[in-house]
Amino acid sequence: MSVISLLRCTVRLKKKHVATYLFQLRALSGADAVNALRPFYFAVHPDFFYQYPREREVNENSLKRLNGYLENLQMPGFSSLKPMELTFYVRDTKDSGDLQPDLLTSGFRSVSFTLHTNDVFSTVMNVLKSCSLPVEHMQGLKARTESTKRPSEAGVPFYRTIKWDKSYYTFTGFRDPEEDLKQARRVEPTLSLWLRNNEPEAAAKHSVSLPRREELSRLKKELCNRFDLADISWQRSWGVAHRCCQLQSLSRLSQQSPEALITLQGHTVVFADQSGMNASGHVMLGTMDVHHQWTKLFQQLPSYRNLQQQTDWLKERISLLLGGTQVVHMERLGPVQPITELYSTLSLFHKNLMSWHLRLHPRSLQGLTMLLENDLSNPRLHEMGHFIIPTNCDPPKLQVFLQSHAHKARERTHTKNQLQAEEEVVVQQCLQSLSLRSLSKEPSVSSSQMIQCCKRLLEQRSPLMQGLHVCISHFYSVMQDGDLCLPWDWKS
Repeated sequence: MSVISLLRCTVRLKKKHVATYLFQLRALSGADAVNALRPFYFAVHPDFFYQYPREREVNENSLKRLNGYLENLQMPGFSSLKPMELTFYVRDTKDSGDLQPDLLTSGFRSVSFTLHTNDVFSTVMNVLKSCSLPVEHMQGLKARTESTKRPSEAGVPFYRTIKWDKSYYTFTGFRDPEEDLKQARRVEPTLSLWLRNNEPEAAAKHSVSLPRREELSRLKKELCNRFDLADISWQRSWGVAHRCCQLQSLSRLSQQSPEALITLQGHTVVFADQSGMNASGHVMLGTMDVHHQWTKLFQQLPSYRNLQQQTDWLKERISLLLGGTQVVHMERLGPVQPITELYSTLSLFHKNLMSWHLRLHPRSLQGLTMLLENDLSNPRLHEMGHFIIPTNCDPPKLQVFLQSHAHKARERTHTKNQLQAEEEVVVQQCLQSLSLRSLSKEPSVSSSQMIQCCKRLLEQRSPLMQGLHVCISHFYSVMQDGDLCLPWDWKS
């Protein structure tokens, strides 16, 4: 037998044994993976980062990509996946309490790692170890998995991972997986290269989505005009098809019971995770609720509006007591807050202030803003210029804090307003010069980052983005409807 024939036989046997071995390892179910990753989810879940919108958005995006990686590992016919770089902000939990050197002052740390394993068990272990989280519970899971696959191993030849000499890959022409991994970790694609490789897919998906986009626009306009709605929006970045289904459901209800939607006049409707009214006074329709639950909510809107008026009154009283500082609520900085929860928070804070006689000039803090938080112990000044105040803050201590930080708060607010104005200008320039259908950003991308990104896009002037929807994010991705996600700090 020739050397070439021998190598071919060896390669066939190796591929067969590797496939059998990987299939057994991938037998770890999705439910097992979720249970095994519970410490990880508890440490990185976006809901725990509502005070830090950028870190929250990074974790949310990374979780989507991790879940997609795990789902692909369990798909039939799977062979291998490209290495994937992920970044998470990990909270300081009891399980990771010995990691103080890595912690930021905010109580969490940044962790980056690369997924390159080809089975669920190893991927879960990689995630837990990379985040320095406990893996003891994985031993029982591994033993149970091995016991379930043992009966089918009788006819499987013994397999041991072979570390091939570099000359093997040179002689056969096969790709060296270790070199591929090193290159994936070392080299990040440039914007032009990534667009050349992915623009055809984005253009094809966008073309397919056009009829759904037109239907979405038609339904939204029809409902807004018919019931005099201020707007219709969505809490999450659902795809166009999903949004169409939600509007069609509301449209069917309007045809069956048109009188039920009369109370929506003047409101903004938000499709969200739960039904009710949020802190901004928008009507939330839970996407998992049935028409009966929506109708019941519409009947309760008069009482909700009364609660909103009382909430506005409390905000005015608090502003008078605190020198003109306005209590605000920023929907995009955290999870949706129901109007009932906001009213309770404002009421508690107002009673706390009324128990003391603060000596603040009525207009000394005019133009400044503040957010109220229930789980903070000390007041602080956000980098964007607004105060973040705990509801149980000692009023005399609060007065000193506001007065001593007022000047810095005005400076930061002025800088924020300047950046936002500049951001609007460069976004419009990009839309016109690059012929984009839309240009948006994720909440975790700051105005300064967006400005820097847009200026570089104007210099690059890539024709491959013409006619597409572009979202500035922290990673490259082609979304299901053809939208392009580009990292704000893309390489040229």
